[in-house]
Amino acid sequence: MVRKRNTRVGNKYLVLLILAIGFVACKDDPKQDIEIEEELAVVEEVPEDVYEFGFNLNNFIVKRDTIRRGDSFGLILERNRLGYPHIFNIAEKAKDSFDIRRLQVGKPYTLLCAKDSLEQPKCFIYQPNLEEYVVINFQDSIHAYTSRKPIKYVEKVATGVITNNISETLEEQGLSLRLAYKMADDIYAWTIDFRRLQKGDRFKVVYTDKYIDDTIYTGIDNIKAAYFEHNKEPFYAFEYQTDSVKGIIDYFSEEAKNLRRAFLKAPVKFSRISSRYNLKRRIAVYGFRVRPHKGTDFAAPIGTPIMATANGTVTESKRRGGNGNYVKIRHNATYETQYLHMKKRNAKVGQFVKQGDVIGWVGMTGNTGGPHVCYRFWKNGRQVDPFKQKLPEAKPISDSLKAKYLEFIIPIKQKLDSIPFGEEQPLKESLENQNNLISFQD
Repeated sequence: MVRKRNTRVGNKYLVLLILAIGFVACKDDPKQDIEIEEELAVVEEVPEDVYEFGFNLNNFIVKRDTIRRGDSFGLILERNRLGYPHIFNIAEKAKDSFDIRRLQVGKPYTLLCAKDSLEQPKCFIYQPNLEEYVVINFQDSIHAYTSRKPIKYVEKVATGVITNNISETLEEQGLSLRLAYKMADDIYAWTIDFRRLQKGDRFKVVYTDKYIDDTIYTGIDNIKAAYFEHNKEPFYAFEYQTDSVKGIIDYFSEEAKNLRRAFLKAPVKFSRISSRYNLKRRIAVYGFRVRPHKGTDFAAPIGTPIMATANGTVTESKRRGGNGNYVKIRHNATYETQYLHMKKRNAKVGQFVKQGDVIGWVGMTGNTGGPHVCYRFWKNGRQVDPFKQKLPEAKPISDSLKAKYLEFIIPIKQKLDSIPFGEEQPLKESLENQNNLISFQD
């Protein structure tokens, strides 16, 4: 009996030993490893393609930076292991498309580099602004071109009821104050005094926000239509292009009356009048003698854009004496305007400029004690105070366009009237079942 029991125990251990050997053999089997590796290779994820500037960034080592003081196109490429003869060849062949000397400090650039140990640049991309970019591609042949990022416009509405002032009303709703500036300066400047709004005044605005690459918000692009109820009197405004050749756009009422005057009230936005037109002005520096001031000074920070206050042709653009840098514009046989003390001019003699075009930037050139633009106004060859003139209305809509305009605004006015007063909302939600176009891309 003892022997049988020992035999059973021995058999039991023998079976365990065989199983253990088999397990080890399976573990050390190289074929098994290959099978496992093959299974792992099958589930390996391939990175998704990432496109920017028209290139698949996965094909390159991407280096991003900004132009620093002292940087040049050649220095940037040389710093990234590209030889000078090759850099010179690139610059020569690209110069007809882009002047590499125009790189500005603080502007971003991107280098697309080879995926090897040298990481030599294959493409240089420069962004002068949020929308445009310049590509200098030297992977195979050398070529340069300028392109634009995709732009998306999203149409929205904003409404509000004035309790104190329009800025406070917009801030309470988290809306851009530029809506107020655009309504006050671009649309209702000659119709409603926004400094004297009444409690209970209310408004509706249909406008478009602008986005680059779907994500980068660049602000309000334009106001398509507006309704402002001031002192219980309604004021409609509709955007309409009256001249496609010159790109002239105006705002008209529901009766096709132009809401603008021929001249803007001021050549700069967000400014204050620091000195008015005054023929009896006395200055302490000159012993309180009479020193007539035949212009209106608008104080603004250096670099603030200066706008043409009306359509016209540039007759002078130069720097002279106490005027500093200045531009003079003839608007018609009756009116001329002049803009003094510019930091830099942005208009040439003979150039036609539209109302609102930037013709220069605020500076301190010539005789000036601080940054401002001195705005001078001529009527029939004599300098006058523009704020005491009965300025003409902007050019009325032509008879041939009037019928088209009245037909054009019918659906827009219906949409505007159907918007309830409330917080900002996407136009699609506010105007359901009306087949509204919410966004589109360039």
